[in-house]
Amino acid sequence: MNDDGGAAAERCWATRIGESALFLAPHIVALIRLEDLVPLLETDHRLQCVFTVPEDGEDRPDAADLVRAHGGLLLSAKQAARTTHGLVLAGSNRGLADVRGPKLLVPHGGGLGQYRSGELVTGLHPEQLLRDGRVLADRIVLTHQRELELLADLCPQAVPHAVVAGDIAFDRLVASALYRDQYRRALGVTDDREIICVTVSWSARSGFGSNPDLFRHIVDAAPHAQVVASLHPQIWSQHGVGQVLGWLADAIEAGLVVLAPHSDWRGAVTAADVVLADYTSVGAFAAGAGTPVLRIPHAPQPLLPGSPTAVLAAETPLWDRSRPLLPQLEAAREAQRHGLDAHIAGLLTSRPGQAGKILRREMYALLGLGEPARAVPVSPAPLPRRTTWPLIPLPRTRPRG
Repeated sequence: MNDDGGAAAERCWATRIGESALFLAPHIVALIRLEDLVPLLETDHRLQCVFTVPEDGEDRPDAADLVRAHGGLLLSAKQAARTTHGLVLAGSNRGLADVRGPKLLVPHGGGLGQYRSGELVTGLHPEQLLRDGRVLADRIVLTHQRELELLADLCPQAVPHAVVAGDIAFDRLVASALYRDQYRRALGVTDDREIICVTVSWSARSGFGSNPDLFRHIVDAAPHAQVVASLHPQIWSQHGVGQVLGWLADAIEAGLVVLAPHSDWRGAVTAADVVLADYTSVGAFAAGAGTPVLRIPHAPQPLLPGSPTAVLAAETPLWDRSRPLLPQLEAAREAQRHGLDAHIAGLLTSRPGQAGKILRREMYALLGLGEPARAVPVSPAPLPRRTTWPLIPLPRTRPRG
């Protein structure tokens, strides 16, 4: 590790001296994905895992707050920039050019190449992968062989840096299936009621953005089920927890359970009997894991043909609010019975169950260290956490004047 005087002074306070593995999280979505990688490194006594949030002025402080809440060591952007790290792990290209050390870039959604923005294929375009003609990352992690073919067409300079590792988020979802009963109990369901998980992306185009009463409509349409809401982290970041829960108050009072902001969605998807989803990648993950999916109407969102989200949109029914919900849920189950899960799973990952092993190997190659003998198993998702409304409990009776 190469330091200037300030960083060297900090090292004299350390109990262990080793390489730093810097987790670069410019926003909450990147951080949540990077947290899947922490167990691959954190037990190694030769390493110190540290986090930083680039100071580009574009994000709310959620990422830094979550690092602290989870017990991570947070460096300022200046501290992170003045040290050459043993490894830099990034869930976004933002801020990647400002830190030093061998760099590994992972996707922060359902793989790269899911969406289009004009002619730009999200995550695989030269504008996102190159800086001054040079590839930003030493390793670019892809989930599927299809993405490598796309990369060869869109940014051939990056192909030598690419590694097809599969999808660690999907692997952990699959590993969670054995604990379905525990996830159901964590959501407050101890009987045989069905659980309907409603998951939405962010933006005005999304299912929630284009239909503010979405969750109340679903609760009213499924009175005998437990409806659980999983909102994209950007919704909480952009609008604030209090405001979002205020918008959902009517549905919460009618029985909606809302996952805590920035908490893991995989337990709720595993517990669910059916998932309602807009174009969020969570819908594709759910279908790939075997859960029936009914699509939520939303404004147009360009999807890359052949991507898991595009195939899901083509092969699953679309919810019609003018018709009873229960027959439409059965149509979603019918689509799943025709092998949709295997089809979607095959599009989500080319290396099922292997992502952790491959990623760990690549990390230690960049670190220049031998891998520890201790294997790291694919761990299930944590138990889902519910939020409450109102945030400040109201008195049960009116105080005397």
